[in-house]
Amino acid sequence: MPTLKTVTLGCKVNQYETQYAREGLARLGYRDAADGETADLCLVNTCTVTAEADRKSRKLIRQLARENPGTRIIVMGCYATRKPDEAASLPGVVDVVTDKRDLPDWLVRFGLAEAPEGITFFGERSRAYVKIQDGCRMNCAYCIIPKTRPVLQSRPIDEVVDEIGSLVERGYREIVLTGIHLGHYGVDLAESDGIAAGPTNLARLLRRLAALDGTFRVRLSSIEAAEVTDEVLDAMAAHPGRICPHLHVSMRSGSDAVLRRMRRRWTGGELLDHCRKIRRRLDQPGLTTDVIVGFPGETEADFEATCRAVEEIGFSKIHVFRFSPRPGTAAAEMGPKVPAGVQRERAARLARIESRLRTVYFESLLGRDLEVLVEGTAEGRPGTLAGTSARYVPVELPGPAEWIGRLVGVKAEKVVGEGVLGKLAGE
Repeated sequence: MPTLKTVTLGCKVNQYETQYAREGLARLGYRDAADGETADLCLVNTCTVTAEADRKSRKLIRQLARENPGTRIIVMGCYATRKPDEAASLPGVVDVVTDKRDLPDWLVRFGLAEAPEGITFFGERSRAYVKIQDGCRMNCAYCIIPKTRPVLQSRPIDEVVDEIGSLVERGYREIVLTGIHLGHYGVDLAESDGIAAGPTNLARLLRRLAALDGTFRVRLSSIEAAEVTDEVLDAMAAHPGRICPHLHVSMRSGSDAVLRRMRRRWTGGELLDHCRKIRRRLDQPGLTTDVIVGFPGETEADFEATCRAVEEIGFSKIHVFRFSPRPGTAAAEMGPKVPAGVQRERAARLARIESRLRTVYFESLLGRDLEVLVEGTAEGRPGTLAGTSARYVPVELPGPAEWIGRLVGVKAEKVVGEGVLGKLAGE
């Protein structure tokens, strides 16, 4: 059998698309190359979110060509879309897939009689990512992705439900719904045939998944707080055992001045209002976010506004990114630049705030029963298992290895470091 090696850089959507391509190639007889075995075909799914991501993509392709003499390399992903000629010129590259929407047709051209409708497997784990949407129209000043994935494309609800049902039957216990702009799920369907648009369709999908048989839970990946509509919250509140009470809302900054320069569509005050509504409607939800520090022109007052906002909202986790200019974006030409030292200092301050907020939130859960997906054993602690709760809290508990891959009820007893210790609920 011919051998295949796949490598993925970037987001959850990329990971899903790599698996989709892998399953198509498996139908053509390809098998994954073993460690140290030369691959006949290499598939590289690239990222272009930063200039560093471009560099990593090129370096990886060259490395695969060196380590797999004579291999044929297929390059896809956002770097391939932005710079197809550059990608094609790299050693070993025989084909460049410039548009992910063409993946089914590409597989057919590669020799497959019929392209897969979705995936049936997602690695040796109990969590699977399922792509339900592609494309973004936001045009934020710092982001290159709308130039590489500008077309909105939503998958039909029935197709998504069938795919998730198949994954659940194969033992996946957490399904993460992902997209380039998740809150735009359904917008293109509304434009084409008049059905209910956008987040309303996300709510419809959630209700369908809540009615699906099987033991599993659903988690939403990153979403704009303004797109967590009343209909979405209704579905989440009605089905807390099926839809995780956790939302990762994109904040970026708490300063209205910075948000305007970023070309974000919402103000800091609007974000606060949406997060307050989420907390009112859901039972102790976990709220996480991402923040860019050092955006061009960010003053100390702007940064303080961000600190106040994250404090008021009470995020349990904050992904902090120090701004780096992305060539091809409006922000790359903006000034004044914030010195690297100031960026590092602000990132460190925000990390300290995050640590304190995380502890406060975790302590609020003590005494509660948490649903935990057991994912493995705790490093260096025999007999202790590690997993993630529905509210996106790392949890450790004593238990046998047979529980790995299961959803178990755990009573939260103690906050330790960046997680919670507990014991099996009911003991």
